[in-house]
This record gives sequence, structure tokens and C-alpha cells, in this order.
Amino acid sequence: MVTSEHGDGVLEEFLADPENSALDITTVVARCCEALGLQQAVIYLADLQQRRLVPLTDVSSTLPIDDSLAGWTYRTQSLRVEESEGGGLTTWHPLLDGAERLGVLAVHSATLTPLSLRRSRTLAALLAMMITSRRAYQESFVRRTRTEPMQLPAEMLRAFLPPRTIGTTHVVSTALLEPAYDLGGDAFDHALTDTTLHAAVLDAMGHNLASGLTTAVSLSACRNARRTGADLPEVVESVDEALSRWLPDQFCTGVLAQLDLASGVLRWTNCGHPAPLLIRDRRPLVDALEREPDPPMGLPSLLADSSRQTHEVALQPGDRVLLYTDGVTESRTRDGGLFGLEHFADYIIRATSAGELAPETLRRLIHSILDAQPGRLRDDATLLLFEWRPPTR
Repeated sequence: MVTSEHGDGVLEEFLADPENSALDITTVVARCCEALGLQQAVIYLADLQQRRLVPLTDVSSTLPIDDSLAGWTYRTQSLRVEESEGGGLTTWHPLLDGAERLGVLAVHSATLTPLSLRRSRTLAALLAMMITSRRAYQESFVRRTRTEPMQLPAEMLRAFLPPRTIGTTHVVSTALLEPAYDLGGDAFDHALTDTTLHAAVLDAMGHNLASGLTTAVSLSACRNARRTGADLPEVVESVDEALSRWLPDQFCTGVLAQLDLASGVLRWTNCGHPAPLLIRDRRPLVDALEREPDPPMGLPSLLADSSRQTHEVALQPGDRVLLYTDGVTESRTRDGGLFGLEHFADYIIRATSAGELAPETLRRLIHSILDAQPGRLRDDATLLLFEWRPPTR
């Protein structure tokens, strides 16, 4: 029998040994289970489109996210327990890297005690960190979570993207892109400082490798300016200058935004792009952030007579802001009609009515749009949703 002190001590020794950091994750799981007195643990990672949970360390079958207890854990980020087929119990733990949902961890044990539960949670936290640190260079993680070949423009763009979800206790930002394996020129970006959430969606002209290159340059220009302390107008100006210098025949639409985490003041610039949607009390206020758009980013903007406008509005606690590309509203319904902004707003109401976490709301929303298509999307569709939750005074 593994006592509390013995199990924790063995785990501490395991973590303290630098040679263990190079072990493959299957060996890590097995050794940690032995040290913690757990029978077995299986890692399940969400596939790229978040429809299935794919086992990483076992030959188990994939599990549907929308119709399984493991999927419930993924969707709600909460613990679930069930009886194992061979006896004992299985606890399902969310694998979280901060706000980012990676998948779930199935832990099999003879009984459920406060000690075994604490150790299982410890193992889930440890494995989440290991997965995050390794998936940037271990191809096995990428291969397991893809269900079809990735096209070259999509491969290039995804190399530039940040994590799908970022956040703190007071703000969360989450984003998705479709078609997942055949992107052209859409992308998103979000980042945090101590005081500010930076968010952007971009849509380059065309749907080819040149489009992806345009978006990649735009993303890099945004980040380069932000990381030198540039204000929002200067960030947009840096994109204009980069595109006009290196890709003068290309342009890019987009919305670039900054949210002050303390005050809730949202500032944004609209460069020839669909206006953001404000969601308050689970209903979209379609015209609340509607402003006259400026020209797209690139050489055309430098030739325009007027300067770009920076808009500002104060959010209320719990407000959500949705940025999107026109591939969303220009998609088709099941009967072949244009999806449109009104239909899109209706989908938002249904997707947010259950009061779910922001990443789950966005997952359900994009799946609703995809499932309504008679075929593949005609254009890239990008969604970025952020929610402001200030501390209670």
C-alpha cells in the first residue's frame, strides 16, 4: 500500500531528477501512476476541430466531445466519475494549460478517496504542462489531433497563431478558425499584459499562399509594434507600413482591439472589416459597436486622405465581444440561402443561452455554422470572443 508520505515523496524525487524531463510522456504517465498508487491513467487530447477526444497514451477508442462523460468534462472543465468496466472507478479530469483546454485525463483506481483525488488532480496539472511544453516540437501530438491532411497555406498560418484560449480570472479570450485544414488568409491574435488584453482578427485578400503570407506579415507587424509599447494607432500604422513595403499588391482587413482590464474600456480600430458584436446579458447588441470602417491595411490606406479612427466604449462586467470575419456571415444555410448577420445573431443567442464558458460557447457556435452548410465553407470563417469579468469591489 502506498502511503501519503511515500507517494508524495516518490513523486517529488521523480520531478527533481532532470533526466526524467527527457522521458517520453507514456513512460512519465506510467511512472507517476506507480509513484502515486494509481492503477492507470490515459491522456485524451481534443482534435483540431474539437469534435473528438483522441487517446494519446493508450489504444482506447476516440470519444465524442458532444456525447460522452469525458466530453462533458472537457466542455465544462469539471470532474466526472464513473464505474470502470473492469471494476473500480474512472475519474475524468480536465487537462488545462491556464485557460486553454487541451483534453482530459482518465484515471483508473480501485476506490475514490480524497488522497487519490488530490493525486489525480496533481497528475493532470503536471501532464498539462508537459503537453504544452512538448507539442511545439513533438510531431506525435500534432498527428494525433489531426483527422485529415493540412494544406500548405493553413500549415503556414497555424505556425503563427497563439494558443486558442488565453485568460486570467478576470478576462478570457478564445478563438477558432474554419475550414481548419484549408485556411487561406484569415487569422486571429490575442495577448495579455498586466493591464491590457490585445485582440485582433485579420482577413487578407484572396485564398492562397500569398494571402497567408500577407496575414503572417500583418500578425508579425502587430506583435512587433505592441512589444515596443506602441499604442493602438501606431500598431495599425506599423501593419500599413509593412504591407506597403513588402507586399504592395496585397491588403488586409481586420479589427484590432485593446481592452483595459481594470476599467473595462474597449478601444478598437476597424480596417474595412465587419463591426464587432457586443453580447450583453446573453443577447447580441448588433449595432452597439457599429462605426464607419477605415480602409483596409496596406498601401491603399497610406494613399487615403483621412487618418484612421480609434473608437472607444466602456464595457459592463460580464460583457462579451465577438470579432469575426465575413466568411461567417457569408456562409450558406441548409437550404442554400445566405447565412447573414440576422441569422448569425440568432445562432449567438442560442449558443450563449446556456451560460457556458466562453471557449465552449464558441465551439458550439462554430459547429452550428459548419453543420448548417450544404458543403464546405466558401470562405474562411474566424471567430474571436473575449469576456470581461472584473473583480467584485
